[in-house]
Amino acid sequence: MNEKFTLTGGARIGMANATFPFADLYVDKEILKINASIVGNLVFQPKDIISIKSYSSIPIIGNGIKINHRIENYDSEVIFWTLKNPNSVIREIEKTGFLQNTNSVLSAVDLEILKKQNEGGFPIKKSVAIFFIVVWNLLFLSDILPFFLNDKTEGPPIGIGMNLAVGFIFTSSILAIVSEKFRKIILKENRNFDDIKKFAYFIAFVTGIMFVVFTIGNLNK
Repeated sequence: MNEKFTLTGGARIGMANATFPFADLYVDKEILKINASIVGNLVFQPKDIISIKSYSSIPIIGNGIKINHRIENYDSEVIFWTLKNPNSVIREIEKTGFLQNTNSVLSAVDLEILKKQNEGGFPIKKSVAIFFIVVWNLLFLSDILPFFLNDKTEGPPIGIGMNLAVGFIFTSSILAIVSEKFRKIILKENRNFDDIKKFAYFIAFVTGIMFVVFTIGNLNK
């Protein structure tokens, strides 16, 4: 019996999808976790699982395992994408003893799992997510609306508004990486940096490049 099994891949939770390598699978005798960053962080006890089946949508790149579960606060569609043979992944999960451990005694760890399950899979506070979306859209619209209302036909509608929007997300990503206080503001109570780490680094990298490009473009106008 293997003590634990870990695998990096992708994940689909409901309608949201995280591509490789932005999802991690962890399984031991007591727990199965899928960390797909802001797409979802799901935690299961053995008794939560109805079945784990192989799943295929596109040959090779669309293979994975589908987890059928009983948690009402999670999306019913939970798929972990892998480049490995799905049946071999299921066998590795079975070797941990997780699927056979359905009569385990409730512990403090189990209570923490129940708290996370009750909060749902999304790691960021809903109010914070709404705030980010509103600010992002308002800043973008501050460039797009004048561009079309003035019937401009040359150049893209990239101005200070879009630059501020990208800078806002970049700064927020950096703060999420370096500041524990900021993480407490944006994350749900039982979440930590590991739940968003890959996404935070990726967004910081992408928006950092965009901010530099947009700034140079605005200076050259």
